[in-house]
Amino acid sequence: MASASLQFFAFILALFGIFGDITATLLPNWKVNADVGSNIITAITQMQGLWMDCTWYSTGMFSCTLKYSVLSLPVYIQAARTTMVLSCILSAFGICITAVGMKCTKLGGDTDSKSHACFAGGVCFILAGIFGLVPTSWYTREIIASFLDQTIPESSKHEPGGAVYIGFISAGFLLIAGVIFCTSCFNKQPGAGIYPPPQHHFPSTEQESNAGYDLKDYV
Repeated sequence: MASASLQFFAFILALFGIFGDITATLLPNWKVNADVGSNIITAITQMQGLWMDCTWYSTGMFSCTLKYSVLSLPVYIQAARTTMVLSCILSAFGICITAVGMKCTKLGGDTDSKSHACFAGGVCFILAGIFGLVPTSWYTREIIASFLDQTIPESSKHEPGGAVYIGFISAGFLLIAGVIFCTSCFNKQPGAGIYPPPQHHFPSTEQESNAGYDLKDYV
């Protein structure tokens, strides 16, 4: 019962992880640059994401531009696109597989089949968490390196946006869920390998030995 409750908790974490993964992939605020300028009325906020760049004006106007050219993008953005999409796909596969293999569901057949399905779903979650953690870490590293570079003007420097933090948290949720599923699906029988197998006594052999002992006494 405790194992089923733990799996259900891991499933909820995985749901939060996949929703956060999809949200982080689509959001345009992976890095943000606020330029106030000389007048607060002309203040703008520039946001750059994996798929589009957006600009928000203090007057309330909001405009976005899609990134159509893939080859013109930096390497870390291309890698972030690929790995985040893979993370979303793997986490979706993990949700479907673990829904079959969980102990609280009536799908998946016998206990062994459900355990293997649960383990496979946990592996998908772990891989999805790794694929989500790599681009967010690499993207954050590029932002920090650009921010600390003295040759880059202040107007061109950016800070990590909300999508990066959502990506980090989602990757953590997926990793935790994957570890829980992988460790909770196979339960060993208690005491296995500690106590020796019971020894069976054969009455016929004992009777023969007793019979031989009696014959020696008679002689």
